[in-house]
Amino acid sequence: MALLIAGLLVALFAVFTVLRAVRIVPQARARNVERLGRYHRTLKPGLNFVIPYIDRVYPMIDLREQVVSFRPQPVITEDNLVVEIDTVLYFQVTDPRAAAYEIANYIQAVEQLTVTTLRNVVGSMDLEKTLTSRDTINSQLRGVLDEATGKWGLRVNRVEIKAIDPPKTIKDAMEKQMRAERDKRAAILSAEGQRQSQILTAEGDKQGAILRAEGERTSAILKAEGQSRAIDQVFQAVHRNDPDPKLLAYQYLQVLPQLAQGQGNTFWVIPSEVTSALQGVSKAFTEALPPSAATRTTSPESSEAQEEIARAAEAAAEAVADAREAETTSGPRELPRPVPEPSPFPDLEKNHQEA
Repeated sequence: MALLIAGLLVALFAVFTVLRAVRIVPQARARNVERLGRYHRTLKPGLNFVIPYIDRVYPMIDLREQVVSFRPQPVITEDNLVVEIDTVLYFQVTDPRAAAYEIANYIQAVEQLTVTTLRNVVGSMDLEKTLTSRDTINSQLRGVLDEATGKWGLRVNRVEIKAIDPPKTIKDAMEKQMRAERDKRAAILSAEGQRQSQILTAEGDKQGAILRAEGERTSAILKAEGQSRAIDQVFQAVHRNDPDPKLLAYQYLQVLPQLAQGQGNTFWVIPSEVTSALQGVSKAFTEALPPSAATRTTSPESSEAQEEIARAAEAAAEAVADAREAETTSGPRELPRPVPEPSPFPDLEKNHQEA
């Protein structure tokens, strides 16, 4: 039984020794080995053998890129404002031996180095520049940390500032400033819109006035041309038909009653010159005139025209008598408004009036 127990103990010791002699290291990991208290080698990923009870294998070191977020640190800016800055560090162990023997705790060392470097960089900037220069701060931090941690077997890949928290009073002032800037931009945009609207309205009024003026000018030109043509046609028609004095005198008598047809004309004064004109008109009807081209031929309508002329002569004689009586009186006399008789030549009368 004693031999059996001894054999079992030897077997267990042999198994334990074999297990201690075999070390399996995962990928992207590393383990340092000390032989008799002195660094011997670094175990690579895979199957490794060591001497039991002589070689001492240290815990694994992660060779992958690591991300460490440090708690916010108070930093004083150049304008004496305290801000809370939260940073994130990306680093990687490149030399397991240096990371284990050159520094006792490289995580803590990197954190403290980041805080001191951040205070040096931000201490030379004011608050506004600190808030707008994150890329500059990141590049400066990375350069300093990479240079300092190189001897520790570390490589700093990236440093990012996660948050910059100024004091509450500064936040309130910044919010007021931002609100004022937005109100200013809104007022400027509103004023610019009103300006553009007024400019467009003025341009539209200008174009409308120009178009209306051009239309009025064209209308006046067309009216003038029409009146000119009408006067020319009347003039040509009068001279082409060669009217005699009787016809002209008749037309003159037809126009006289129209002098008092206005709404505001309650009475009209007969000047002394009218009597002489009426005498000439009556003389034109009483005296025999040579026949004109328009009266050479006799027709059934000529008798009616003669009757009209006779009635017009009688009216002219009465008007002459009334005018003579008006001359003898002391003041002007209001005459009854005569009723105009229909003219036998309305077209000629209208053209003569326009002329």
